[in-house]
Amino acid sequence: MSPLPLPQRIRQLSQTTLALLAFLLAAMLMVTVAYAAALVIEARTDKVVTERLVEAKIDWVTVQADGLQVRLTGTAPNEAARFRAVNMVGSLVDSSRIRDGLDVIPAQAIEAPDFSVQMLRTEDGIQLIGLMPETPGEGAMTELALAEAAAALTPGTELTNMLESANYPAPETWGPALAFGLEALERLERSKVSVGASQVKVTAISDSEAQKRRFENELRAIAPAGVQLVLDISAPRPVITPFTLRFVVDAEGARFDSCSADTERARSQILSAATTAGLSGRPLCTIGLGTPTPRWAEAVSLAIRAVAELGSASVTFSDADVTLLAGSDVSQAAFDKVVGELETSLPDAFSLTSTLEQKETATQGPAEFTATLSEAGDVILRGRLTDEMQREAVDAYARAAFEGAGVLTATRVDATLPDGWPVRVLAGLEALAEVDHGSLLVRADTVEVTGVTGSQETRGRITQILSGKLGQGQTFQVNVRYDEALDPIASIPTPEECAADVNGVIAQTKITFTPASAEIATSARPVLDALAAILVECPPMQLEIGGHTDSQGSEGGNQALSQARAEAVLVALQGRRVDTSGMTAVGFGEATPIADNESEEGREANRRIEFVLKGVQAAAGAAASAGAEAAPVAGDPGAEAADGTETVAPPANPAAAPETEAGPDGEPVAETVADAAPADGEAAPVAVAATAEGPDFSGDTSPSVAPTEKTIRPLPRPEGLASQESP
Repeated sequence: MSPLPLPQRIRQLSQTTLALLAFLLAAMLMVTVAYAAALVIEARTDKVVTERLVEAKIDWVTVQADGLQVRLTGTAPNEAARFRAVNMVGSLVDSSRIRDGLDVIPAQAIEAPDFSVQMLRTEDGIQLIGLMPETPGEGAMTELALAEAAAALTPGTELTNMLESANYPAPETWGPALAFGLEALERLERSKVSVGASQVKVTAISDSEAQKRRFENELRAIAPAGVQLVLDISAPRPVITPFTLRFVVDAEGARFDSCSADTERARSQILSAATTAGLSGRPLCTIGLGTPTPRWAEAVSLAIRAVAELGSASVTFSDADVTLLAGSDVSQAAFDKVVGELETSLPDAFSLTSTLEQKETATQGPAEFTATLSEAGDVILRGRLTDEMQREAVDAYARAAFEGAGVLTATRVDATLPDGWPVRVLAGLEALAEVDHGSLLVRADTVEVTGVTGSQETRGRITQILSGKLGQGQTFQVNVRYDEALDPIASIPTPEECAADVNGVIAQTKITFTPASAEIATSARPVLDALAAILVECPPMQLEIGGHTDSQGSEGGNQALSQARAEAVLVALQGRRVDTSGMTAVGFGEATPIADNESEEGREANRRIEFVLKGVQAAAGAAASAGAEAAPVAGDPGAEAADGTETVAPPANPAAAPETEAGPDGEPVAETVADAAPADGEAAPVAVAATAEGPDFSGDTSPSVAPTEKTIRPLPRPEGLASQESP
């Protein structure tokens, strides 16, 4: 067969090529259509599944469609959440098309609970409730040991034990905190002690302000290191019997010998009237129970205005008995006018007796009884007594009132002495027993007590004694001076004062070190000696010694260097016999600069050692308010800042912020400050723990006379009202 001609072969080849091209084009079209369809299916699947998961608020799953397959990725919070997400996707597409790539957050170990114990002590017994570790650790009490120790505190009462335990390790500070809480419960008969691993909170009621301060000092001294102590100890308002107030205006100015009020508002009203009458400073005015009428402040304010108008007079309130004594330089006309207005204005419950003092014309000396209490504690009794029986009674009473003192009785009998002489003598001896040393003078017209005391409330207490025992219409004088050196509490610095003194030394001269080392420079030894001299006189306290560096060098190196320097200071103080049991050394490195590290002066300022008081309520931020509540009349004059819950460094200058204390109703209370000048020949008042005494009345010679008869009979005091001394 002959081959086809060339043109035919070309035509035949073209048809084959065209057929092949057509087939390829059709195949490409089909692939394109299939691919487009797959993309549509993937997009549709992705959208539907994602929308369904969003509606179910499952936002941790990522959906990726790959052809007919659906891939799920992400991290589920737990296995249940992962299972729920897979099931939900399986309800939308075939489960065989799902590719599960979900992870689950690993399960965490159950954290140990916060161990805590509440201990409540009342007259009915002790209640324990809380959660303790089953294995408390070496030296720590078990649940059974705690229950037995608590039951031993109140024998004869039933212990309510609602303690539970958990099998978890005890924190490191749990044992010391629990032991301290039990010690606090033993000291405080009416208290609630809440013990945690890092904090012990003590809420209690004390009998007086003096007892409150003693409890606070004792608990702070034994508080374990690393455990924050929160104190909330309150003292009830005292019952003042008799309810006494005495206001005097004479040549030395206006002053209170004694001041009592029933409410904060009443005290403000009384002090406002006294200020208008010429009183300066912030006098001690006790808020207590026992006022004879709610209109006490109104009556006292009227009487004070009357004394100010007379210009030379004194007024004495003993419950509802009011005694007004005008000086001999007051005219009869002015006296009659003021007394008439006062009698008309006084509330009905009060009885007024008024006396205009006459100038002395007699030359013969009156009958006297004197008693002298020396600084050594010896008592000498001289003068006249009515009979032998009274002499024996006075001698026995003096030996009981001045217990431990040597009593010398050198008196003589005089049957012509006026009525009431024995009462005046015994009342005077009781008043003299309130001072540290002094003298007593008893005459028919007056009883005068002169002396020195270590308590700012003694003058008010003596006024109460004489006013109550002598009765209405009798004259007495109180010339008592406060001496801080005799105050056993004022001489002990508080932790806040100690911290302020320490920071005062640091502010003047820094503790320096050899460059790039923790070796204390030789030049810094006088600073450490000065700090040790302060701290050895301070009570145990929780003090943080903080080391700081500049920013030069590595952060880790600065941290280690600051820690080593703080520890070096702690060791240096320990070597100087400072009690460092409550002190800790902490290195802060370059984390807390106080100046710019870009300059040499700033870097020098940042290289420092700081002392910060820990575990006490900060008092620096509380402002003392005028007329705020002061301490009770016959108790401890000192006051301390209420235990609060936050701890701050005390100011470098301790005089920059007055200290405050918490009153019976929880309000901040300003302490008294002395503003009056001392009398001639007497020492100036001395500040006591941010509290200064009031005006010095040691030179007061003005008599205080009560009436000889009553014009209006006062309302009787309620029966059964216990006579209780001010704390």
